[in-house]
Amino acid sequence: MSGNGLSYSDQGGEAAPELAQEAAASMTPSASAAFGLFSSGTKKNEDLKQMLESSKDSAKLDAMKRIVGMIAKGKNASELFPAVVKNVASKNIEIKKLVYVYLMRYAEEQQDLALLSISTFQRALKDPNQLIRASALRVLSSIRVPIIVPIMMLAIKEASSDLSPYVRKNAAHAIQKLYSLDPEQKDMLIEVIEKLLKDRSTLVAGSVVMAFEEVCPDRIDLIHKNYRKLCNLLVDVEEWGQVVIIHMLTRYARTQFVSPWKDDEVVEEYNENNFYQSDEEQKEKVQKVKNTYTMDPDHRLLLRNTKPLLQSRNAAVVMAVAQLYWHLAPKSEAGIVSKSLVRLLRSNREVQYIVLQNIATMSIQRKGMFEPYLKSFYVRSTDPTMIKTLKLDILTNLANEANISTLLREFQTYVKSQDKQFAAATIEAIGRCATNITEVTDTCLNGLVCLLSNRDEIVVAESVVVIKKLLQTQPANHGEIIKHMAKLLDNITVPVARASILWLIGEYCERVPKIAPDVLRKTAKSFTNEDDLVKLQILNLGAKLYLTNSKQTKLLTQYILNLSKYDQSYDIRDRTRFIRQLIVPNEKSGALSKYAKKIFLAQKPAPLLESPFKDRDHFQLGTLSHTLNSRATGYLELSDWPGVAPDPSVRNVDIAEVAKEWTGIRGKPKKEKPTGKFYSESEEEEGESASTSTSESASGSESEKEDKEETSSDESSGSYSSSEESSNSESDSKESTAKKTSRAAAESDSEDIKVKGISKKRSTSSSSDTDSTSSKESSSDSKSESDSKSDTVSGKSKEETTVQDRKAPNKQDVFLLDLDDFCPVTTPMAVPAAALLSPSLTADLEGLSLSSSSVIDVATQVSMPTKTHELLHRMSGKGLAANYHFSRQPGIFGDCMVSVQVTVTNTTDQKIENIHIEEKKLPPGMRMHEFSPIECLEPAGSITVSMGIDFCDSTQTASFQLCTKDDHFNVSIQPPVGELLLPVTMSEKDFKKEQGMLTGMNETSATIAVAPQNSTRLVIIERVVKAANLGVVPSGQDNIHRFAAKTVHSGSLMLVTVELKESSTAQLVINTEKTVIGSILLRELKPVLSQG
Repeated sequence: MSGNGLSYSDQGGEAAPELAQEAAASMTPSASAAFGLFSSGTKKNEDLKQMLESSKDSAKLDAMKRIVGMIAKGKNASELFPAVVKNVASKNIEIKKLVYVYLMRYAEEQQDLALLSISTFQRALKDPNQLIRASALRVLSSIRVPIIVPIMMLAIKEASSDLSPYVRKNAAHAIQKLYSLDPEQKDMLIEVIEKLLKDRSTLVAGSVVMAFEEVCPDRIDLIHKNYRKLCNLLVDVEEWGQVVIIHMLTRYARTQFVSPWKDDEVVEEYNENNFYQSDEEQKEKVQKVKNTYTMDPDHRLLLRNTKPLLQSRNAAVVMAVAQLYWHLAPKSEAGIVSKSLVRLLRSNREVQYIVLQNIATMSIQRKGMFEPYLKSFYVRSTDPTMIKTLKLDILTNLANEANISTLLREFQTYVKSQDKQFAAATIEAIGRCATNITEVTDTCLNGLVCLLSNRDEIVVAESVVVIKKLLQTQPANHGEIIKHMAKLLDNITVPVARASILWLIGEYCERVPKIAPDVLRKTAKSFTNEDDLVKLQILNLGAKLYLTNSKQTKLLTQYILNLSKYDQSYDIRDRTRFIRQLIVPNEKSGALSKYAKKIFLAQKPAPLLESPFKDRDHFQLGTLSHTLNSRATGYLELSDWPGVAPDPSVRNVDIAEVAKEWTGIRGKPKKEKPTGKFYSESEEEEGESASTSTSESASGSESEKEDKEETSSDESSGSYSSSEESSNSESDSKESTAKKTSRAAAESDSEDIKVKGISKKRSTSSSSDTDSTSSKESSSDSKSESDSKSDTVSGKSKEETTVQDRKAPNKQDVFLLDLDDFCPVTTPMAVPAAALLSPSLTADLEGLSLSSSSVIDVATQVSMPTKTHELLHRMSGKGLAANYHFSRQPGIFGDCMVSVQVTVTNTTDQKIENIHIEEKKLPPGMRMHEFSPIECLEPAGSITVSMGIDFCDSTQTASFQLCTKDDHFNVSIQPPVGELLLPVTMSEKDFKKEQGMLTGMNETSATIAVAPQNSTRLVIIERVVKAANLGVVPSGQDNIHRFAAKTVHSGSLMLVTVELKESSTAQLVINTEKTVIGSILLRELKPVLSQG
């Protein structure tokens, strides 16, 4: 690299003074742009090279921005590669990112120079910033040189195990590039694909399935264990990934499930009514087959989970779901896609073209799907020709006895169109309707004959062609039409139309014996000036008349044969020799001449007027092959349904694997059960919960190693009780007394614990990622211990001292992409264990200073009335009514669970027994802690119970059944985004520090209008805290109000700033890694602050 840099500076001129470089670096964009108008491209690039070699980061950054801007405009910036690549090791993160953007564009073109920096790329694979790691992998995989295949393979393997889902996603992209470079690496790449298929991140799913489709689409066995996971993840995957996964699952389902169309086939057989079977036998047969088919639950899972995607804003996703339903769903269910496909017709013309092509194929086989939307396919004057013809084809497919009169009136308008190609297509469509619906054949034929007098030649020509095809179906009745067309021959000049008329006259010459010879006489005169197509039909007409009416036409035919013998076209010369030998007998004539009349005047089958899309159904809908009607490279055939379904057990996943993949390693049952009772709100369990808590606190030190792996909540509850008791009594507590005070706290202050108690990472919710980070956890434990003790000594409030949470991760870089929204990765929590410290160690920790690290504690929110939601109406619940609200009590059922209080009311005059929860239908990763069954609820009685739900930091609905002894009611709970948060307390300094690390795409803001009476501090705090469970952060400025919280599930910080501006406006800013939640919260807070 240094050699390259030296040679490059030599080219630029060694005498360039340092002052010029600084001037170039500080040059404003407008000045440089003005200079560029009068300078050559080379000099302009020299300016950029000098800026890139400057010692100032600001100059380099400005140069990189301009270079990336050049690339975006399509300009060639490849000659700057040596100057740019030198900055790949820059310490400035912004420069580094832009350098990698440039390298990803040009690494493939400048492979030799890129190879010189390969060691830098390898180092970047270990960079703490996920964007840099991913960019380095992308650049590395773009260098298409076989010599670095082993390096790429190693990098992909390491990236597939990266903690960041964004890096793992890029590893999946690199797999395809490496496979195209070296197919021999297939086996090793399949191992990586198998590993990434097990990934639980929605960000990775689409990319790895794409890699699977490219590298090993036939390895269906890799999908078995991941099938259900992919089905459940589908709704949360990005749109591009959804399309890929749906197409893959369509192929998979066709190999694993039996056909759901058997019922329809049986009904069709029954309708045909076999002659040799009685009606009773037929019905028995139908019933027997219907009873044998039951849809596989996994087949139903796929159909159920793809159905919501019909509402997607992305046309490709809707099209993918439509083709899935077309190929996989029972015919009775496939109709639900029609409305979504019709909705896509409001999109741009390219989308319309593809969608209409697929609708055209569908409408041939199942007209009923699109008949209700007939008017949606009426042609608009603004439609391009390709769209018009497709709509016309669909209208023709949908034509039946009921709507044909409406369609023919519509077609009459289309024939008058200025678009002649479309008018011709309309005439052909009229012909197809006449063929398919016999009731309107005569009407259509008469209408087409009227069009023969049209001024436009193209319309007349197409009418002639269509009439010719229609007459072939019933020629005996239409001699007058043939005569009328013969009269038009003098005026029609379009070759196809003239040829059609001549063919008709020749074919039915015996029905017009007087007109046919005269037509031959007229065409013989103009023979030399005719088109080749017309000449061939004149020859045919002459041959047929020679055989049927040789007295009048013998000389004419010989004259035509002599003319064509010397024609320029060899086709016509060949046809002439063939006809002469066949119809004119001589010594050399063969045996065929005896059968000349049978050959020329044989009965010809009537042509079929069919849709051009009739034969496209053997291609999978929505594919390039279907669009082109030709097999494209890489097209994967859809297999036929298997006769017998393969073993469905291959898709079963062990419970242990599911637990590890989705919710972490679960704790032991004996620990989980008492913990739930400890925090239960049922009065009859309070005594038992207190004793259980005491015994588990005592055994906490013995199971220290186990607690590190499972992040058990037992030690946390013990330390909580002891630290609060010591805070209240203001005396140091020993280990032995801690156990006693823990029991006392559990018995006397159970209500206090319900409000303030928080459990640190129950074993059932700990992520599987904690296994690989146990060493980090132990270090954070010690920090938490010191924090807890120091806060207690300094006399902070009870909430701050007793309820400790993990510290926000120390971010050194600004991440511009939100990568955790799709995959909530649980990081290890610091467990405060002040109760387990010895007195000497406690004394040693008292003097530690916390100034170097920010302390972010979970706070108990000020009691605010929260909105009550209806869970079950008394009419729907047969007298049982249920409402719920979010109590905002942290950690009652586990650190990841949101507390929900349900009030159940009996509005009947009879007892309701055994009220409980059954059949939970929760999205992947979501968990629910049920309330204890209510044995009996008296008439007009009411009871409030608590339950916990882990919503996984999403606003997805938790559906379940609220059951009584006799009935089951389907209910659901959907959380407002503000209830997915826990308030935290922090200083203004810490707030600004954390906010500074959450900029770029992690920041969402909006300007809102605030009424003067709402701009006071108390009103703003009251409204914000009522709308979302946020903690108030002290602020040194009157016009700035700050709030902080963390998400309940993953603990990501949520920082909210309300800055009052002049003229009654305010700037609302939200900083968080969870940008999806942040944008929803912003949307909910805007009306709260702006309303009067």
